[in-house]
Amino acid sequence: MGKKSAKIAALIEAYRGEKLDAHYLGYFQCFNLGLFYEAHDVLEELWLAGRQGANGAFYKGLIQFAGAFVHLKRGRLRPAAALFKLARASLRNYPPVHEQLEVNEVLALIENWLERLESRDFAVNPLSDDNAPQLSLSPR
Repeated sequence: MGKKSAKIAALIEAYRGEKLDAHYLGYFQCFNLGLFYEAHDVLEELWLAGRQGANGAFYKGLIQFAGAFVHLKRGRLRPAAALFKLARASLRNYPPVHEQLEVNEVLALIENWLERLESRDFAVNPLSDDNAPQLSLSPR
């Protein structure tokens, strides 16, 4: 097991045996802690295993969404906007609730963050330590 795989295994350990995949659940844990790069990595393992399946574009969209925040954290505003747009394209064909995620809420977040970037002509980074979004899954 490589260093990256070992780190991911540690991040998702608490979610093994749950109804939803541990990588999927680990994505939300990392994302909500502001660990956007780690969220991307955790879900990427699941996406790579099934990218041609029914959830391929869904997982890809969530990876792109986290990636946009990686760019924001690094002050790369235009690449962040590009990833938000890719995430929107990947997610918009899924139903309003998919895999217990309110997809419409994520799409609304994407529009909100794009508006923040574009309305200031990419001159101001809208991300701060206290305004990062939180994602949650609906109970089933």
